[in-house]
Amino acid sequence: MAAPGVQALKRAGAALEGLTLLPAEPGEALHTRTERTLRAAISQGRLPQGVRLPGHRPLAAALGVSRNTLVDALSQLEIEGYVEVRGRSGTRVCVPPDEDMPPSPPPLPLSAWARRALSGQVEDAGGEYPFDLRIGQPVPELYPARAWAQALARRAAAPREGEGLRDPLGPPETRRALAAYLRSERGAQVTPEMILLTGGTQSSLDALARILLEPGRLAVTEQPGYPGAQAAFAATGARLLGAAVDDGGLRPAELPQRADLLYLTPACQYPTTVTLGAARRQAVVRWARQAGAFVLEDDYAADLHHRGRPPSVLQGQAPDRVILLGSFSKSLAPVTRSGFVVAPPEMTEVLSRTRPLTDRVPGVLDALALADVLASGAYARHLRRARALLAHRGGALLTALRAELPGWNALPARAGLHLYVRLPPGSDEQETVARAARLGVGLTPARPLGPAHEPAVLLAFGHLSPEALRQAVRRLRPLK
Repeated sequence: MAAPGVQALKRAGAALEGLTLLPAEPGEALHTRTERTLRAAISQGRLPQGVRLPGHRPLAAALGVSRNTLVDALSQLEIEGYVEVRGRSGTRVCVPPDEDMPPSPPPLPLSAWARRALSGQVEDAGGEYPFDLRIGQPVPELYPARAWAQALARRAAAPREGEGLRDPLGPPETRRALAAYLRSERGAQVTPEMILLTGGTQSSLDALARILLEPGRLAVTEQPGYPGAQAAFAATGARLLGAAVDDGGLRPAELPQRADLLYLTPACQYPTTVTLGAARRQAVVRWARQAGAFVLEDDYAADLHHRGRPPSVLQGQAPDRVILLGSFSKSLAPVTRSGFVVAPPEMTEVLSRTRPLTDRVPGVLDALALADVLASGAYARHLRRARALLAHRGGALLTALRAELPGWNALPARAGLHLYVRLPPGSDEQETVARAARLGVGLTPARPLGPAHEPAVLLAFGHLSPEALRQAVRRLRPLK
């Protein structure tokens, strides 16, 4: 009968016959990969407790690594207690296999909120195109780089300058500057105490959805409307109801008798870009009071009205029922991460007290730079230039579409960065988007999710020159 030591070596040798390095993880060093391989073999019982490992050279050869790499790996495993080095007796495994170790990782135990949130996500089709007209494109010409850089540099040079850096509502000086701007330019009824600074509209929607909605409550959204709002509301478990939109915006007659919340884009309806008229605005306010609902007014593109001043915000008519959401991600740049909520004081108090559960305070440096850009008049000067540029490019795209694709009904955009284009009756918008992609032009379907609707696509124009827009439309000629 073979001696115990010989038997142990035979067992180790048999285990080594099928032992290979596990697949590498991104950026993983070879010695770490070797450690992980040996650790897994011990935990799975392939290298059982008490077995003496072969010498460094044969073990390194079996794994296909250098002796030094193996020595580094064994040193780490010794520190962790998996092996023990006994001088001339060699290296022995000193822990039993993990019998409870599952053969494969179990599925994540997701909460109901996470499952609802994931089910509401709309994935971008991805890809790169010679002419990318998909929405969400950055517009370098709309970024007041010099004014913003100067404001950031001044604030970064004095990081302790500014009051209330720990205020969950955001720096008071930023809220004062923003309140003054919203009163003078947007007709809002607002004080600095009614403003919560956020990282953007989506974070505002998430915060409001969490305090206003839950299973059993009803949220109404425009149909078609902004998928990001619908996803945030659906994640809470609330019921969602769509209210139809026509060429005059939301149709108040479509609103239910009772609801908890209405999401509305009155100045520049998403995605059609139409503006809600005065009579319908009054009807919405009457409905909100009668239904006991709050109106979430998303002012996402109002600063980018192409000609003249944008309409006053609905919040100015009913500050007790309308919560105003805004962002500077389009009018400045997405990298600024500067948004805001204007809400009744009691709601702002709830938002400030629940905020520490997520991010405590907004990006203070960006917020302080925004205060300087607003107060100095640089933002107002920037908007005058941006509106003229967008009007020119939007007009160029509209003219090209009418000339090259007369069957496509493009609505003139009064504001924002895209055109809403109705496709010929009977068209399939997903197929149209796929065919356009094969022609080298990226488009966005108007409603990637939802019930039957008029087929339409969205074409972004702010980031391209008029000539590039014309070339893109000429590529789409086979689709007419």
